[in-house]
Amino acid sequence: MSGTPLLETMELTRGFEPGRAVLRDVSLRIERGEFVAVTGPSGCGKTTLLSLLGAIDRPTSGCVLFEGQDLARISESARTRVRRRIGIVFQHSHMIARLPIWQNLTYPLLPRGVPAAERRTIALHWLSQVYLEDRADARPEELSGGERRRVGVARALAAEPDLILADEPVSDLDADTASRVLALFDEFRAGGGTLVLATHDPAADAPTARILRMTSP
Repeated sequence: MSGTPLLETMELTRGFEPGRAVLRDVSLRIERGEFVAVTGPSGCGKTTLLSLLGAIDRPTSGCVLFEGQDLARISESARTRVRRRIGIVFQHSHMIARLPIWQNLTYPLLPRGVPAAERRTIALHWLSQVYLEDRADARPEELSGGERRRVGVARALAAEPDLILADEPVSDLDADTASRVLALFDEFRAGGGTLVLATHDPAADAPTARILRMTSP
């Protein structure tokens, strides 16, 4: 394909201990508007790959390019601007315990100066999309694991990103709710968004995706 892809990695390696790499020599290219499912056994580095693509972590060697920019070589302020264009659905909720759910959901909107009343309206809309509108004022500890996952999905979508990186986003959900989440991702892509989803079962979770299979390094 011609042109600059949204994301590209070149010989990407990430190690956390001397002589042991979680990822080794990963090269891939993701175009704007693509739906990519990353699959592989537990421990093969799917979560680590998403952290690198999302500018949360830095590689040991190799590079991650976002619209042609090497994320390891740009300033921290530029990395922050890139991160604001990316919505991430973590396996764990990463919510602020002292804040109600609606404020956790719209926390990424604070740097944009969105007023509190507007943020609450946005939160209620997206919570309704994942069947949690009645939990807006609950605290994170009051939610089940599946409910926390749904808040993570809503939070990623509410930020109106260019790219969503989702780590096993439907693993704790019943079939109906999982179908709803995948439908929301389809709507996101229909609007021009790019989706990268890590999953154990791409046939069930991402039947229309381009599949990238990872093996343990």
